[in-house]
Amino acid sequence: MRYYNLKDHEEIVDFKAAAIKGQGKDKGLFFPENLPLFDTEFIQNLHQYSDVEIAYQCMKDFVGEKIPSEILKKIVSETINFNIPLRKINDDISVLELFHGPTLAFKDIGAGFMSRCLSYFLEGQQKKVTVLVATSGDTGGAVAHGFYDLPGIEVVILYPKNRVSPVQEKQLTALGKNIYALEVNGSFDDCQGLVKQAFSDAEINEQLFLTSANSINVARWLPQQIYYLLALKQWQQTENKTPVIAVPSGNFGNICAGILAHLRGLPAEHFIAACNANDVIPEYLKTEKFNSKKTVATLSNAMDVGAPSNFVRIMELFNNEFDLLKNKISGYSINDEKTMQTITKVYKENHYILDPHSAVAFASLEQYLKENPGKKGFILGTAHPVKFPDAVENAIKTKIEIPQSLENLMKKEKKTVEINSDFEELRRFLLDKN
Repeated sequence: MRYYNLKDHEEIVDFKAAAIKGQGKDKGLFFPENLPLFDTEFIQNLHQYSDVEIAYQCMKDFVGEKIPSEILKKIVSETINFNIPLRKINDDISVLELFHGPTLAFKDIGAGFMSRCLSYFLEGQQKKVTVLVATSGDTGGAVAHGFYDLPGIEVVILYPKNRVSPVQEKQLTALGKNIYALEVNGSFDDCQGLVKQAFSDAEINEQLFLTSANSINVARWLPQQIYYLLALKQWQQTENKTPVIAVPSGNFGNICAGILAHLRGLPAEHFIAACNANDVIPEYLKTEKFNSKKTVATLSNAMDVGAPSNFVRIMELFNNEFDLLKNKISGYSINDEKTMQTITKVYKENHYILDPHSAVAFASLEQYLKENPGKKGFILGTAHPVKFPDAVENAIKTKIEIPQSLENLMKKEKKTVEINSDFEELRRFLLDKN
């Protein structure tokens, strides 16, 4: 498989180069030259395959010969070595629980796959590798855990000051060793902008071996397809309708992976881009006008993105044809008040605790099903509610039990360097640290 730069189609690389480089010239994202279709028999009989075999079949064509099949099977096996259950909330809506991994968030899957691929690719590499990543909440913790204490790799995480939850902050600031956290006076979009500038800076790239762990990196983006297949495997065992899939959406890498899996043959009735007050894409789907906006801080902070990077990949999947895209995706914007009401209602009626991001997805799917009666679907449960105790406990009036692993983490010291949203400050940090 080869990948081309969406901003410069002449730049073509293989999976290894795309994973190591992170992005191409002019901050362009890499995109696969072709979409390998799933075999119909495979999709219709997922129950006959192990989860590891499903994950391997999903990823093998994208990786190609760059990783031997036995090693790739080991990588996917380690990536999904925790429970990913599809649970019914009510008769019409189920939830795919993606928060049973080491940092209690769906990012564990993409970060776990990517860190293992990079470790394989960089074995024997003389120059230390710097993984540079921006986070709106969960990416940082997942990447920090995935790369923690790996020889020859250091991680620099940029996150917006006062805009991540206490648990999220500890997960990315308390590890130490090869993990560095930069607390940025600004928004996630500011953090992401600084990361993109660093990749375009000649001096930084001359002195550092730089790569990215955001979902702009194909090794983080593509493995997210796996859990859509695992969801379908479970869905097929109890349902006879094709599911509507609602995805909490911020930077749009997650839903983009789901749509990619669908275009390869995964059955999906429709996709819901479930957004909070940061409604760039819901507005685009109404007006066909894409206008980046200043980020608004919300309870579902991992989705506080005013300029979603991955949407350009979704456009590419639909050949930049608005009507094709609109026919497959609907967008909803759910405010904080509705988010809280949804958490409360689902807890009272269904005895299920949603985190704020999953609540946005539930409210969006519920609205879509009211507008389109007779359909059923599932949401992606992207984070454990314990990561957002203030909002969730306020909504359900009940204390959430904190897992032992988090209790120990919360006692650790926060280690950060505070910087302004100023590229020169990031530049100095990266070069001086080196």
